[in-house]
Amino acid sequence: MKKNGLLFLMIAGIFLGIFSGWMFGKTMLVVAWIGEMFLDALKMLVVPLIISSMIVGIAGLGDIRKVGKTGLIALGYFMITTCIAVGIGLVMVNIIEPGVAVEMTVEKVPEKVMGKEAVGITDILKSFVSPNLVESMVKMEILPLIVFSLVFGAVLTTLGEPGKRAIDFFDTVNSAVMKIVHLLMYFAPIGVFALIASKLGAAGGGDLFLVELAKIGKYVGTVISALLIHGLVVLPTILFMTTRKNPLIYFKNVTPALTTAFSTASSSATLPITIECAEENNKVSRKASLFVLPLAATVNMNGTALYESVAALFIAQMLGIQLGFGEQMIVFLTATLAAIGAAGIPEAGLVTMVMVLQSVGLPLEGIGMLLSMDWFLDRCRTTINVWGDSIGAGVVDKLEEDWVERGGKT
Repeated sequence: MKKNGLLFLMIAGIFLGIFSGWMFGKTMLVVAWIGEMFLDALKMLVVPLIISSMIVGIAGLGDIRKVGKTGLIALGYFMITTCIAVGIGLVMVNIIEPGVAVEMTVEKVPEKVMGKEAVGITDILKSFVSPNLVESMVKMEILPLIVFSLVFGAVLTTLGEPGKRAIDFFDTVNSAVMKIVHLLMYFAPIGVFALIASKLGAAGGGDLFLVELAKIGKYVGTVISALLIHGLVVLPTILFMTTRKNPLIYFKNVTPALTTAFSTASSSATLPITIECAEENNKVSRKASLFVLPLAATVNMNGTALYESVAALFIAQMLGIQLGFGEQMIVFLTATLAAIGAAGIPEAGLVTMVMVLQSVGLPLEGIGMLLSMDWFLDRCRTTINVWGDSIGAGVVDKLEEDWVERGGKT
């Protein structure tokens, strides 16, 4: 009853935040500090949670050979769902053609994009390791922390009793962090309300939102339609076919994480709540949730990849540039690989968008047309990212049990 009550309050916080930001506009900036405190409190837990979760998750898998098999299952799920998401985006944008008859009103490359043009594949590969882990922690560069924790945890399993004592320490750290998450959840309805109300208020409230929506409403509708198809059809189908779990019940159990994702627009900040929902509500095994979810929050960006494929074709349609099948396959590959590989790059979303546009020679000025509504679509795609992560934990848990533990005997 207590969990249901908290869930109701979080959903109410979202709707009240939308109503307040819509009606009172910039006046709601007065509550921005509350939302920022809630977001910072979540982010405060991310680094210790990821390090302890990955180490304990690796140790929980036991045999180092199982780590490789489980990792391949997880990466296979990430790649397949991301490819499907990008494919849905491309199909929808070709059918609806949201960029046709839209006037390009931005003539300069947005300031936020400046300097992102030089990022290439070598920068993505270099981001997997860090010369200074403390600096990576400070900058919230998660990917090198995951790589280090994976290797560190795997090595600890080979050290016998001393390694077991170290693993027990990180297990205790992980349990302590999750206790803090429990306490923080009591403040979630207020934090969710403040984040939504202040963000919509900063965007000018309901009137300005409708003005911007009128300019590129067809584009926004295309992105949301594609996200809904992926989130409500594809992902639940994968969940049911793999685990035989009821997608509606699974969704209900993940709702606290999804509402947090929508309000914070951050998969990493939502990670503590995602793990709690997976383990306590959906009964995903601890070893699977601690191994899969930190990795998924960093590299499994279905919603982001889908969004970028739609955005690239929208910009091409707006400029009257015809992208043939070959060019669209380049968009498909670039959006898929960039979404998975660019997690360690600062401001990864803009970097991957730049990479996708440059891959087919589209001008970066087009990004300026998207920024006015990006704060809203960012929340939508982050919600799908977290939903995909949560389902991934359940899928990998089931497949790991069937294929790795039992050798394929169900």
